[in-house]
Amino acid sequence: MHSPVAARVSECPIGSLLIIDDSSVQRAHTVGICRSLGVGMIYEAGSGAQAIELIASLVAPPALIIVDLEMPEMDGIELIYQLKQRQYMAPLIVASGREPALIQAVEAAARNLGFRVLGGMQKPVDPGALSRAFARAGQGEVIVEADTPKVPEVEISADLLARAVAAGMVGVHYQPKVDMRTGIVRGVEALARWTRPGLDAVAPDRFIPLAEREGLIYPLTLSVMDQALAQAAEWNARGLRLSMAINLSPGLLDHRSLVDEVLALVARHDVQPNQVVLEITETSAVACWGAALGVLARLRLKGFGLSIDDYGTGFSSMQQLSRIPFTELKIDRSFVRGVHQRANLRVILQSALDMARQLDLVTVAEGIETIEDWRLLQECGCSTGQGYFIGRPMPAGEFPQWLKRHQGVLHTLRWAARRSPA
Repeated sequence: MHSPVAARVSECPIGSLLIIDDSSVQRAHTVGICRSLGVGMIYEAGSGAQAIELIASLVAPPALIIVDLEMPEMDGIELIYQLKQRQYMAPLIVASGREPALIQAVEAAARNLGFRVLGGMQKPVDPGALSRAFARAGQGEVIVEADTPKVPEVEISADLLARAVAAGMVGVHYQPKVDMRTGIVRGVEALARWTRPGLDAVAPDRFIPLAEREGLIYPLTLSVMDQALAQAAEWNARGLRLSMAINLSPGLLDHRSLVDEVLALVARHDVQPNQVVLEITETSAVACWGAALGVLARLRLKGFGLSIDDYGTGFSSMQQLSRIPFTELKIDRSFVRGVHQRANLRVILQSALDMARQLDLVTVAEGIETIEDWRLLQECGCSTGQGYFIGRPMPAGEFPQWLKRHQGVLHTLRWAARRSPA
């Protein structure tokens, strides 16, 4: 085990790291790159057991861990589980001489355990790849979970949610959807947001399942739709006509009155049905029979767009897609994030896009987070993009300022589009 290297460069977002590799040659290679990138403190370990012992002896655990996979006694995967068990949750970089698919599988496993994974790469480590991984660390805080206090979850109940919906306390944020060729904004997705006065916001993945379980999803959806259509009408009046995507819970598709309710709302706000895209998840599309299929067919007949959301997370087939009159296919973020680094994901993504093109569907990629993913999706022929790289969900009041900032980057996005095949 070597002493820490004390050459610190302020521009480097990594203050300290631990390199775990049983090959002294590979460790020396990685150490040299890390020094050239300005890492302040570099620790080394030749095995998983040595790494555990070293971390336990440090006053502050390293801010980043680079872990090899093939090591004697304790392989890299087992080491990651051991780190989780001991709550050493520093961000990880997975490095190995094995095939990319295996490295990517370990990345996914580590993320499922709660680790922040900055990248996976083959050995010998490439300086450019390591530099980009370090840059990703600088885009967010590098923290050790063991030192982070847990924030208590807000207690919620069906009665509390029902009163919040009735009082209009569940509001709507809007996430932009842009044309992949030009970067021009084409629409937004309306997303429910519940913030209790004087308290933290309640995460959608907590209150929406509660609404579905307790029979509140119908009034919640109508409230969100009412607000979203009112906002669409306001933007229309200002000359900003954007498509409005609104999520439909599977539990709503058995309500025959849904079509009439939705039609009444668009009429009230003087919004045309063809401006509205109703999103249903892939898993609920698979279960669409009887009344549910009739509801979707009627909505399409009235002019509403229908989008199959989270495509790739369920068990759809072309037959299931063909029996519902979808106009849009929305590819789940798990097939988009980091696709420029993962050849197997690109094959799956391209297959979905090609299928959608054959079915004459608009394609939307959600979860775009980097310019590299943006450019690759352009090359693959995706129609529309959505994700943090473009814009986060925001209140309507913040949208004009975001739009002004977005105009300033259109030249970059258009340049990328011009490089892509027609």
